[in-house]
Amino acid sequence: MTAPISEAERTPAARIGQVLFKNRGWLPVPFLAVPLLVPGVQSPQTWTAGLLLVLLGELVRTAGVAAAGTVTRRRSREVERLVTYGAFAWCRNPLYVGNFLAWIGFTVVSGVNWFIPVAIVIFAIEYTLIVRYEEGVLESIFGQEYLEYKARTPRWFGRPPSGSTKGRHDWAEAIWSERSTLMQYVVLCGLFWLKNRGWTL
Repeated sequence: MTAPISEAERTPAARIGQVLFKNRGWLPVPFLAVPLLVPGVQSPQTWTAGLLLVLLGELVRTAGVAAAGTVTRRRSREVERLVTYGAFAWCRNPLYVGNFLAWIGFTVVSGVNWFIPVAIVIFAIEYTLIVRYEEGVLESIFGQEYLEYKARTPRWFGRPPSGSTKGRHDWAEAIWSERSTLMQYVVLCGLFWLKNRGWTL
């Protein structure tokens, strides 16, 4: 049975977010195309700092997938359970926080420093709209339970949770699910290395 649509899911921001949500697979393109194509100054320091951000982002992502399962890759409106433990006890959107850290990490690697604040603004606009849609869906499906979770847990960068963070985690499934993401990171590292060697399209 389909849950009734909440007012939060009907807002203009949520409707725009719905379109972006269904097409979020291509949203990283500007975060990666500009650093790859625009000249920048790479150094051991940019590589170290950038890859540390990528690693941190992937750890946050994997923790979120381990708690929520591979349903995090869904494109539909269907959600079977509300996950409030683990990474989701620290913030409501750990996968998007992980994406943000990884994308900014590759921008740092590229040495295109002027693009960092631009990327932050693009991320903020795109993913705030996506989250408005997802929050509306969760409110439609879980009602007061979600509103209580929303009230005690920040949307983005987390604070230490007041309650328990324990719950079922499937780390093996999460790591296997992230294999394509990890391969993308390897390819990107290779492309940035080639760029630093003078390779151009």
